Amino acid sequence: MKTNQKPLILVTNDDGINAPGINALIEVAREFGDVVVVAPQEAQSAMSHAITLKTPLRFSKVQEIENVIYYKTNGTPADCVKLAFNQILERKPDLVLSGINHGTNSSISVIYSGTVSAAIEACIFGLSSIAFSLCDFSHDADFTASKIICRKIIENALKNGIPKDVCLNVNIPKIKIEEIKGIRISRQASGLWQESFVKCVDPYKQNYYWLTGEFVIHEPEAEETDEWALNHNFVSLVPVQVDMTAHHAIENLKKWNL
Repeated sequence: MKTNQKPLILVTNDDGINAPGINALIEVAREFGDVVVVAPQEAQSAMSHAITLKTPLRFSKVQEIENVIYYKTNGTPADCVKLAFNQILERKPDLVLSGINHGTNSSISVIYSGTVSAAIEACIFGLSSIAFSLCDFSHDADFTASKIICRKIIENALKNGIPKDVCLNVNIPKIKIEEIKGIRISRQASGLWQESFVKCVDPYKQNYYWLTGEFVIHEPEAEETDEWALNHNFVSLVPVQVDMTAHHAIENLKKWNL
């Protein structure tokens, strides 16, 4: 692949290469440089940071349109980034973008998100990366406001850079752009999915289960959290780090009789 001196931007997602959200992100990204898309050939939602080890990985070029080259793969979002860095790109990208996800990736959902994990994978390689999500799970979601928000954040990321070993997790509320009050730098809210399984019986009298549940927020009034921001018509921007060490617990654990 031949590139000029314009920024090189890698775009991926977890909803698959045909998802409307990734096309919205590509539309914005191409304004800033040359774009290479490496995305799953089908939806890979809630894959977290899974990588493919037991089956062969494959990728193929789909098309090339002006300054955008599209590839699809049978891999996970994290696989997409690994393949891009190792097999597809001739140089490191200046920015890695993941999304725009159909549905929120705020609070504890960041743990399960393939969208965010793709950005984290890029962060592991020392590259600037951003995950974008719209709080609308519909396939026909309106990405008009999201594109405006993405454009503003991408411009700032390219101009100012992102702190080392950090990627950005951006969630956008499901409202019109004129209703968005701004972008709030936030922290991950404390909450969990109150889960249950729906038990069913197949024609062979064998039980099977569907995971269901609802999200429970533990600190609804904490104004510094991503959930508060989204519930009050702000875009939330949470810096996410690769280092998962609970540094505050180290001194306590040193007191153990080990």
